[in-house]
Amino acid sequence: MAEKYTRKRKLEQPDHAGQTALRLFGQLKDQRVRLCIVAVSILCYTVLNVFTPYYSAGVIDRLFGAIQHCVETGEIFSIPWQPLGQEMALLAVMYLLTAVFYQLQSFLMASVAEQLILTLRQQIGQKLNRLPLKFFDGNKPGEILSRVTSDLDKVSETLQTGLLRLIIAIGTLIGAVAFMFYYSWILTLMFLVFTGISLLVTKFVAKKNLICAAERQEALSALTGIAEEYYTGRDVIRAYNHEQESIDAVDDMVERLRIATRRADFLTNCVNPLIRLLSRISQAVIMLIACSWMLDGTMTVGIVQAYFQYMNIASEPLTETSYMVNSLQSALASTERTFKFLDADEEIPDTAMPVHPEHVRGEIAFSHVSFGYSPEKILMRDISFIAKPGQKIAIVGSTGAGKTTLINLLMRFYEVNGGAITLDGIRTTDMTRRELRRNFGMVLQDTWLFGGTIAENIAYGKPGATMEEIRTAAKAAKVDHFIRTMPKGYDTVLDNEAANLSMGQRQLITIARVFLCDPPVLILDEATSSVDTRTEVEIGKAMKKLMYGRTSFVIAHRLSTIRDADMILYMEHGNILEQGSHRELLEQNGAYAELYYSQFA
Repeated sequence: MAEKYTRKRKLEQPDHAGQTALRLFGQLKDQRVRLCIVAVSILCYTVLNVFTPYYSAGVIDRLFGAIQHCVETGEIFSIPWQPLGQEMALLAVMYLLTAVFYQLQSFLMASVAEQLILTLRQQIGQKLNRLPLKFFDGNKPGEILSRVTSDLDKVSETLQTGLLRLIIAIGTLIGAVAFMFYYSWILTLMFLVFTGISLLVTKFVAKKNLICAAERQEALSALTGIAEEYYTGRDVIRAYNHEQESIDAVDDMVERLRIATRRADFLTNCVNPLIRLLSRISQAVIMLIACSWMLDGTMTVGIVQAYFQYMNIASEPLTETSYMVNSLQSALASTERTFKFLDADEEIPDTAMPVHPEHVRGEIAFSHVSFGYSPEKILMRDISFIAKPGQKIAIVGSTGAGKTTLINLLMRFYEVNGGAITLDGIRTTDMTRRELRRNFGMVLQDTWLFGGTIAENIAYGKPGATMEEIRTAAKAAKVDHFIRTMPKGYDTVLDNEAANLSMGQRQLITIARVFLCDPPVLILDEATSSVDTRTEVEIGKAMKKLMYGRTSFVIAHRLSTIRDADMILYMEHGNILEQGSHRELLEQNGAYAELYYSQFA
């Protein structure tokens, strides 16, 4: 069962890194002021960080000279305010300002990153409402959740720390190397040789790390998907005694994620120590030479300590750069996947000049409708029928015959490839989806209740309903009695997908929801399939009263429930083979008659 989650796909390596980065920063146009302050802070921090060692060289030399003078003359050592005291105070202020600018840019960048992620999550939330059903049919829930959670969290973390550190590292590295050349080109060339070796090692490790990070993200998406699937299908798993198989499948996914995470974390964390080791070796070699030059008088104490500071300054950005390049690549890949989601094809926009019918009678007409989930595979061809206001239309056929697809087309969950569907003579495409769907009430075979009170669930289609209206609808659906037996009645909170209610009780609440909406057109997809026979009879009476004067579409497998239908549509392979009343279809002695007699043999 878990095989579909183990397929390999291309991950982590962004296909268009430049375009993705530009688009990501295009999302920051509303935060230009903060970004400008961050840029100024980075510039000031980098300049101070690079200039301070150079300034300290002169201060240290003068301080060392003052100490030597006191040692030679025997005078008591003291630091005069002019000029050494002022220089040391200025040096301290420079160090203080360096810390202030660093904290300022870190604080503002964190705010910028979180605001960006909030914007992206809002765009994703709005996008989900504009996506057609075929998108959800073709994508795993776990992968969609991964876009909203782990992918965006990775982007936020990289923006807050990685990007900031990378920019600072590049600026600091250039400045430090320039001053190192100023002091000694020989020592700097030696440093650059060690740096070249470090970069080669980093490139090798980064390539391996990219592959491992991709495997980790794939394993995380697969685990999220299979956990969601098994949780949803827990009853089926237990019914078929597949508990151990499901446990083993989850264990396999967890083990796969553990191995992938271990590899990725090892490579990610080994870069810093490895580069740091090479850096320390280079520092030791260079400092031995520099100290020998200091003893020869070629270099002063201040210059040696300043050069040592510059080596540390240059080595640390090198370590940061090698580390953050990996994180930035991974973050860009996550961003690219998020943008691909945001760029997915949406529903066809509503017409710019929609028709708003004042009173809907409920006449539905399919006129030469054709439809396919893809242009190459047309499921329905030339479907035509008319449902008069107040008629009961039954749709029957084997599983996969296209009954639910017909309803989806009526509700504009999918768009037709040809022909037209009209409501009271108005093309459904000439109405907004909201205007169209407010005229329909649906009771599906799969019940859906959300976390909230029973009253809120019944009033889902009519939020402003009064408690009296809610009770009236519940009584009509024969659900009022058991609601009043609940601990808090209509204020009882449904939890864990309404696990505290039976399947039949959940179905009754969804039926009460439709009673309250009082729509001109009803759609009942096996609405009584989850209730007992006695309750079905009672609901049938209430439904008959509810359907009076309203157009009703009933999908049914038990043909005994639709013998009184005004018109029966018998479907096979997406097409209507027969249509007519129950008596007319029996007289034709065709496919419907065969199906009917097979149920009552």
